[in-house]
Amino acid sequence: MKNDETKKTFIRGENRLREVWKSTAVIGAVVFVCTIIGFLGGAGSVYIFGLPLFGICVAIIFLIQWLSFIPAYLFRTERFFDLIGGVTYITLAIFVILVRDTTTDVGYMIGFLVSVWAFRLSFFLFSRILTSGSDRRFNDIKSSFGRFLMTWTLQGGWIFMTFAAGLAAMSSNDHAEIGFLTILGLSIWVVGFFVEVVADAQKKRFRSFPENSDNFITNGLWGYSRHPNYLGEIVLWLGIAIIAIPLLSGWQFLTLLSPVFVWFLLTRISGLPMLEAYADEKWGDNSEYANYKRNTPVLFPSIRIVGRRIRRDN
Repeated sequence: MKNDETKKTFIRGENRLREVWKSTAVIGAVVFVCTIIGFLGGAGSVYIFGLPLFGICVAIIFLIQWLSFIPAYLFRTERFFDLIGGVTYITLAIFVILVRDTTTDVGYMIGFLVSVWAFRLSFFLFSRILTSGSDRRFNDIKSSFGRFLMTWTLQGGWIFMTFAAGLAAMSSNDHAEIGFLTILGLSIWVVGFFVEVVADAQKKRFRSFPENSDNFITNGLWGYSRHPNYLGEIVLWLGIAIIAIPLLSGWQFLTLLSPVFVWFLLTRISGLPMLEAYADEKWGDNSEYANYKRNTPVLFPSIRIVGRRIRRDN
């Protein structure tokens, strides 16, 4: 009996050690990658206090996340996680505009568009968690110092990578007038923002009815895509990247990978895979869900699906 307890204690200690190493490795990798991109992208940036503004933004992002982690861990809460994410975007946009001597109209536009998106989404998610009381993603994370810190660090990496092209443009030494790419990018951003807002509103309304608490949504935009809110987010960040192009130079063009990063993370890492797995576990034996999944694309609507829905609705 004593040997069994000793063995269990050893296994628990080994698992904790493995968890610490994994969290440390992820934190180090995220900070390293963002620092390298910050250094390369800073080559075309204006300098503030003797440092590239683009690089300063990287430091601000992680500083905000790590300071916010402290009370979050002490109180074992994830309630203001998404809110801090939105506040970080807005803080960066305001900071860059305020510390620069001059900001181009394109820079103002990028700052405004990102702030509008961040304000809307962060408060939408914040109000949702206030209503639900918790976020199931954090159930096994918030009690672990290493994993919770890793999650806050990953949010910092997400913020930087999504906003990288926009920040590079806003902090750029170059100047550009509003032109074709600006209008094209703005149009794409508007479409993406509209899709995300409408999708979130439709799902919120669907969930407001008690009889839908254990059901899945199939109406509205959710009849064309199983994750239209993510589709909207990918599209709007593509718009920001296109708007940023005229202000980029040299290594700053590396930041145009931002929308690719958004697509990859949402579709291959933490977004769709987790939600699809959750849905399969919850409704996998439901024939109606199987039919919905079979006939509705996971992300990008097909012409066939759009045509079928239009004919059905008419």
